[in-house]
Amino acid sequence: MFCVPHPGCTVRHIIPAPQDPRFTVPQYSPREAARFLGVPQSTLTTWARGYERRHPGRRPTVSGPILTTLPLDRGRGLPFVGLVEGMVAAGFRSSGVSMQHLRRALARLQDELGVEHALASERLYTDGAAILYDFARHEAEDLLTVVVTGQRVFAGALRGYLERIHYASDHWANRLTLPIGRRPLVEVDPARAFGRPVFIAGGARMEDVLDRFRAGEPLAQVAHDFDLDVPDVEEVLRAALPAAA
Repeated sequence: MFCVPHPGCTVRHIIPAPQDPRFTVPQYSPREAARFLGVPQSTLTTWARGYERRHPGRRPTVSGPILTTLPLDRGRGLPFVGLVEGMVAAGFRSSGVSMQHLRRALARLQDELGVEHALASERLYTDGAAILYDFARHEAEDLLTVVVTGQRVFAGALRGYLERIHYASDHWANRLTLPIGRRPLVEVDPARAFGRPVFIAGGARMEDVLDRFRAGEPLAQVAHDFDLDVPDVEEVLRAALPAAA
């Protein structure tokens, strides 16, 4: 980590080091990220690439991406930090916040927090609610009622999503528990299994477990071989297989 050079550099201006693999290594395709986060692929693609909508007789509506993306490498363009940003966007979406409002809120967050990639910064969790509360009051946004309370803390579905993000000592996300199952079952850690999702119990790669089941092996045998509980494997199968079909 290093500071943008200026007198009196503080944590407000800390940015990731240039070669931090969380930011620089493309690890996930939009299709994979959508499956991991439980959102439609078309939605994830819009978050990652932005969109342009044309209207007869009017200028087109253009909106840029809200996720960190990199040049494609074997079809993968999202680094770990982009997946984390997608998790937060999914939390806003689950709370009923429109993408228009999310984009405006993100612009305010990045400006007030003084960092890029604000959705992947621990300061979103510690300071972001107060910023959005003040933003909502000033702009009469519906963010006030659906994601933050009068005590300036996150609430509802968004809080549940944010609690799945773990941060390193540099205050950037370094581990993510995926929103699969009613309790924590699968996590992503860029330092393990090349960033592929793994079961928290035992550490087996999620894809290895799914591949065995797709090959026709009995569920109980697959769970036994990976030292997993059958109900946990069933929950992951229900979440992952329909989107992967």
